[in-house]
Amino acid sequence: MPDDERDRADTGRESYLEWPYPFDRHLHDLVPSLQEAQSAWLSQIDSLRSPDRKTHELIRMVCTVVLRNPEGIERHAMLAAEVGASWEEILGSILLTEPAFGLLPAVAALPAARRGFNRGQGSAVSDGDETPLD
Repeated sequence: MPDDERDRADTGRESYLEWPYPFDRHLHDLVPSLQEAQSAWLSQIDSLRSPDRKTHELIRMVCTVVLRNPEGIERHAMLAAEVGASWEEILGSILLTEPAFGLLPAVAALPAARRGFNRGQGSAVSDGDETPLD
């Protein structure tokens, strides 16, 4: 299967389990030792005891809002929801980016955050079913 088809096929929760970041698979194919070292480094960050896991994921989600990275927003919203974050906490965290980074990145982040939250809650929605401000 060509890489672009494999990318389109790996859009579900299963791909997050095998390759946590979209670039991991490609980096592993090209330079496995670099991908493994990076993965080990990131796992050390993930093992921090403070802040708690929910706050950790909300902070990382906000960073991806600032970077305008919809895949990262979706991923960290999903992970935050899995550890107990409510939609209000996710929405509030995103809206806190507005004063420093503007309205557009925050508003643009809402659909990806909602998809991630719904995934983390175990409820799949199609793009047409999203209501980001609910």
